[in-house]
Amino acid sequence: MKKATAMEQFTERFSAAVVYAILSSVAINFFFQPGHIYSSGITGLAQILTTLSHNWLGYTIPVSVTLYALNLPLFVLAWYKIGHKFTIYTILTVTLSSIFIQLVPEVTLTTDPIINAIFGGLTMGTGIGYGLRNGISSGGTDIVSISIRKKTGRNVGFISLMFNTVIVLITGILFGWKYMFYSLLTIFVSSRVTDAVYTKQKRMQVMIVTKKAPEVCKAIQEKLHRGVTIINDAEGAYTHDKTTVLITIITRAEFSFFKAIMKKVDDKAFVSISENVKILGNFVDD
Repeated sequence: MKKATAMEQFTERFSAAVVYAILSSVAINFFFQPGHIYSSGITGLAQILTTLSHNWLGYTIPVSVTLYALNLPLFVLAWYKIGHKFTIYTILTVTLSSIFIQLVPEVTLTTDPIINAIFGGLTMGTGIGYGLRNGISSGGTDIVSISIRKKTGRNVGFISLMFNTVIVLITGILFGWKYMFYSLLTIFVSSRVTDAVYTKQKRMQVMIVTKKAPEVCKAIQEKLHRGVTIINDAEGAYTHDKTTVLITIITRAEFSFFKAIMKKVDDKAFVSISENVKILGNFVDD
């Protein structure tokens, strides 16, 4: 596999973190907060805590502070359960996002909650999708989902659904049911835009030519929980060396983990990737 240098990788991910931070701050301070619209995941919970602090304490704790505080225990979880590099980039992303949310002034562009819900969701979804495409996480429920995925290999979409259901129910109970529906609208728009930008579930067929087939197979099965087809006794046309060809299917969401696996297990393997393949049969989506 062709490997990017460490500096190129850092520059790419740092740039993505900055873009996400700017877009998330715009979504929160231009649309969500002025329109009393609550986002999904940890961001929505942070907004709720900020609103409650104003109503109950008479002092408004900034969203930037509640967002960062909620992510702190999740950083520890990511460090021990996912990986140090992933955690460092996640801390960078959340830190930049919190800084931009604090620095960007809250501006009321419109008081129409539907417009705020739609354009806030569009802006936030674009930021999340762009970040995911470049291999960074915005923290929050991403960390919980990835931790469960790595440990069990099970579908974790239900967990995100339940968490967001709790968020919108709390919104309805505390602030009025109409705001629950506005929040549902922004969550729907954000998720659709995220999918359009990132295409998380795009399937990728991976062909691996390796001399370390047992090690690669074991890593893919244990870390990604994907099946592998083995073609033994393949022969190179130029060298006539005997080698093994492995074929597996992964999603785009798993691509960063796959690259890390190959770098660790066999960085000299030849890897060919075909994107957006059609699958018939037994393939488990997340």
